[in-house]
Amino acid sequence: MTDHRLWSYKEIAVHIRVQPDTVRSYRKHGLLPPPDLVEGGKPFWYADTVRAWVASRPGNRRRRQA
Repeated sequence: MTDHRLWSYKEIAVHIRVQPDTVRSYRKHGLLPPPDLVEGGKPFWYADTVRAWVASRPGNRRRRQA
């Protein structure tokens, strides 16, 4: 089953247990995948996109799945 819920910086931050500013920094430095959607100038990612990114990150310590 695919999960196409859209996540903002806040939801990604909760998922990987960091502050939203950390997620913004990841994007600024090219460490976050491109957003799946930009609406009103705000980026959003599908939950599946974020989960795939988390799974492929170096040092992934089996972070919890939200």
